[in-house]
Amino acid sequence: MEHNHIHSQIHQPKNYNKAFGFGIALNVIYIIVEVIYGLLINSMALIADAGHNFSDVLGLILAWGGTYLARTAFTSRRTYGLRKSTILAALFNAIILLIAVGAITIETVRKIYEPEPIGGTTMMIVAGVGVMINTITALLFLKGREKDLNIKGASLHMAADAGVSLGVVVTGLIISFTNLYILDPIISLVIVVVITIGTWRLLRDSFNLSMDAVPGNIDVESVKKYLNDLPGVTEIHDLHIWAMSTTETALTVHLVIPDEQKDDKFLGKICTQLHDRFGIEHSTIQIEKDAQSASCEGVNV
Repeated sequence: MEHNHIHSQIHQPKNYNKAFGFGIALNVIYIIVEVIYGLLINSMALIADAGHNFSDVLGLILAWGGTYLARTAFTSRRTYGLRKSTILAALFNAIILLIAVGAITIETVRKIYEPEPIGGTTMMIVAGVGVMINTITALLFLKGREKDLNIKGASLHMAADAGVSLGVVVTGLIISFTNLYILDPIISLVIVVVITIGTWRLLRDSFNLSMDAVPGNIDVESVKKYLNDLPGVTEIHDLHIWAMSTTETALTVHLVIPDEQKDDKFLGKICTQLHDRFGIEHSTIQIEKDAQSASCEGVNV
């Protein structure tokens, strides 16, 4: 029986320290300004938006912590290091945003029944600054959002905030001309729906990854077909694909090759193809001549 294990090269996650630091500092300053002006003009919309921004700052801190922990070295007890923390950070990020959306919804419903006078012009100017700040922060993470669920969560938070602030700007503009204060909660509800849809996807994806489900960007059937079509392979079994972090995917599989002796070059080529074609960073492959005699499935050791 021959057992071969070849692992593709480990790639460190991209460093986003400057983006996180700048984004957090910028948003904390804006939150303080937003709260001050919200109190000065008696605008619950600005204060609620500040609370939403604060939840996103907490989300950024969680995401930053997750990316830092993902870069820590492995130990004898944590053989994968703390890479999984990026998935947990993305999950907590989604939960925090949904809680914030719930708080906004409660305040919005209250304002539908009890509209309050609002300084439309001041609200529009302050919220306009928020649009710019949140858009700039979201752009800092734009390049990494497709490859890293954790960075996607940070980008989503900031983009959602930009949308909320834009809704406040539009509301302030209309209110300043019409005094239709009821428009504030109506537009807020529309924004809440948009945010909830995007956040639900993040929650679903991060929860699935935390449960070691196959990442959404991996086509399992295509991976199976590739492995089954390899020269000499008569069967594959014990195929597992899971996320080590929000940026790295791992695979283990048993290949049944009864008649041919395969060397490390053959296995190395498979790992390279799995990386290049499917984005799988870490592959462990076991070659067997007989599936039944070699399988450890259900065996107590």
